[in-house]
Amino acid sequence: QVQLVESGGGLVQAGGSLRLSCAASGRTFSTYAMGWFRQAPGKEREFVGVITWSGGSTYYADSVKGRFTISRDNAKNRVYLQMNSLKPEDTAVYYCAASNTGGGIRKREADFGSWGQGTQVTVSS
Repeated sequence: QVQLVESGGGLVQAGGSLRLSCAASGRTFSTYAMGWFRQAPGKEREFVGVITWSGGSTYYADSVKGRFTISRDNAKNRVYLQMNSLKPEDTAVYYCAASNTGGGIRKREADFGSWGQGTQVTVSS
C-alpha cells in the first residue's frame, strides 16, 4: 500500500499559479504511475492528468491541457502539479493517486488504488 500526502493548495486569483506537491511512502515509488484528480463542489471527481513511472510520458484532460504540468522526482518520492493560468472553474479539492495497475498511462479512477486526503484549491475571479 502507498501513503500519499498532498500540500500546496490555497487561494489564488484568476490567472495566477499554484504548485501542488504529493509525498509518497510505502511501495517503491518509481514502479507506478501517479495521477491527479479533482472534485468541485456538487460534481463528480474527475481526472486531471497522469505521469508514467519514469516521468517520460504525461497525459492531461482537455480542460487543463497547456496550463497544467505534472512532474515527478523519484529520488524524493514526490509528484508535482504545476497549475498556471488558473480559472475559477479550476476550484476544487485536488487529489493525488497512485496506480495499482502498473506504470503506464492510466486515466480511470479504478486504476488507482491509493489516494491522498486532498488539498483545496480556490481560484477567485
